[in-house]
Amino acid sequence: LPLRGCYAQLDPDSVKTWYVNGKSPKPGEIFKNPDLARTFRLLQEQGADAFYKGVIAKAIVAKSTSLGGTMTLEDLAHYQGEWVEGARTNYHGYVVVELPPPAQAWATNEMLNILQACVPQWAPGNTLASLGPTNPLYWHLLVEAKKLAYADLYQYNADPHFATVPLDRLLSDSYAASLCAKVDPAHASTPGPTGNFSMGGDTIVLSTADGEGNMVSWVNSNFEGFGSGITVPGFGFILHDRGALFTLDPESPNAVQPHKRPFNTLSAGFLLHENEPVMTVTLMGGDMQAQGHAQLLVNILDLGANLQAAADMARFRHSQISNVLNLETPLYDLVGEKLAAMGHSVKSIDGESVGGVQAIMFVAEPDLKHLDRDGAKHAVNGYYRAGSDFRKDGQAVGW
Repeated sequence: LPLRGCYAQLDPDSVKTWYVNGKSPKPGEIFKNPDLARTFRLLQEQGADAFYKGVIAKAIVAKSTSLGGTMTLEDLAHYQGEWVEGARTNYHGYVVVELPPPAQAWATNEMLNILQACVPQWAPGNTLASLGPTNPLYWHLLVEAKKLAYADLYQYNADPHFATVPLDRLLSDSYAASLCAKVDPAHASTPGPTGNFSMGGDTIVLSTADGEGNMVSWVNSNFEGFGSGITVPGFGFILHDRGALFTLDPESPNAVQPHKRPFNTLSAGFLLHENEPVMTVTLMGGDMQAQGHAQLLVNILDLGANLQAAADMARFRHSQISNVLNLETPLYDLVGEKLAAMGHSVKSIDGESVGGVQAIMFVAEPDLKHLDRDGAKHAVNGYYRAGSDFRKDGQAVGW
């Protein structure tokens, strides 16, 4: 549990909480965290006030103060969660809904908009489906669309309470069409502007749905692995380090500022059809998330893959600043040499770097009925399919 920033040694409270008998846990050892259990009981009994105004808040501020931090009780007490409108894009008759700023997820919407507007110009007479994933041009166009979307992401994304993010313009059909000329279908481009949020971590994603058609798309992360590596004593949890995604550039809309939320990589989305939820869209992994969402949706909506197949199919991860195109090894073996010939800086990677999908899809069957525990028949209008990525820990479960 290394501390971030200026701290070079292990946090004693983290060692006490997360180690077993003073040492890193080994497979098969029993680990207990009674302090975290205490936190959960307080939240159950007192709700959010226990965390933002009560004894947990006081412990957070005390820990921060002991390390030279500037957080106050007022900072926590004044924080409120928000209900927000998602960023929306119509792609092949489906509505893609992603988290808006300061999350990065809306870059998925722009990437799909660009593909929809520009593929007919970049590959006349073809679609992504007709090109297919064995064709290097297919991957070249996906990567170039990603570069354009992430250039806008890094330039504009910030807390909308402090900066104006022109989302309506960036996600408009006309804007997508205006970007087509920026891509050479035969040669890789050099992206910009500056900015890089490709750090790894231990983000997890979950999806769930019930018999009434309610669906949840959920993402959670402390950012880098164990976040800051700083544990709040007596309460068994670690503080995150997402403030690392601020910039010190005063000209940036994402410049660090009091009470401001930083650019964040968290991405959770939905696919809708006729205003009804069709699929949860979740894939963890730093800056992989938005580009991974787009690849997952292309697999389904362009290539016709089922949910599990779409999760299993090979993916790329492009790093905006280094301009390195990382391809899973089977994909690298298939098209890597040809993409390199087009000017891409190509690297072969294992699947750990391309995130992991956990998603649920609703399939409509109007005549399908089920029996409840009392034997009564109810129309559910369909059934669920689920996909769990083989690259990560996960499981698709129904009951």
